[in-house]
Amino acid sequence: MHILDIAQNSIAAGATEINIIIREDSSEDSFIIEIEDNGRGMPRDILNAVLDPFVTTRTTRRVGLGLPLLCQAARACDGDVTVDSEERKGTRVVAWFRRSHWDRAPLGDIASTLMALVACNPSVDIRYEHLIDGGSFRFDTRDLRRKLGDIPLSNPLVAGFVKDYVEEGENNLRGE
Repeated sequence: MHILDIAQNSIAAGATEINIIIREDSSEDSFIIEIEDNGRGMPRDILNAVLDPFVTTRTTRRVGLGLPLLCQAARACDGDVTVDSEERKGTRVVAWFRRSHWDRAPLGDIASTLMALVACNPSVDIRYEHLIDGGSFRFDTRDLRRKLGDIPLSNPLVAGFVKDYVEEGENNLRGE
């Protein structure tokens, strides 16, 4: 859910490109989530307070829990979160965890997450890369668009394909 939340924040900030990278390294006992976008970026005063749950740019509520909850989860697993942002250039969020920590939540259903992001935001370029101990799986909507031609990414059949493709790629990466 953290990945979906941050990606939705990127889209709300006008991003047309979102890069999601997951790095797992057994030898370094690390699990890293990196999400970078080309959205509006954040002004310095918001950036300096972005991990405070009582700071948000939304007008519909007074709290912003996405990044603070991610930060809490990372710190509970001997990790942390950094947020870098530059106005008119975009934002980069990096969360790292001790991979073997008993409190680290599993990645979750990344196939459904990517399917939802692609189907609901067909004009946004989404690049996903998952690296585990030297192996990798990649998914990029730009490649998909080239192969599909005139078929829109919002087509329900495309959504099903994205989910199946990512599930298969993730299973192969994990040797399942």
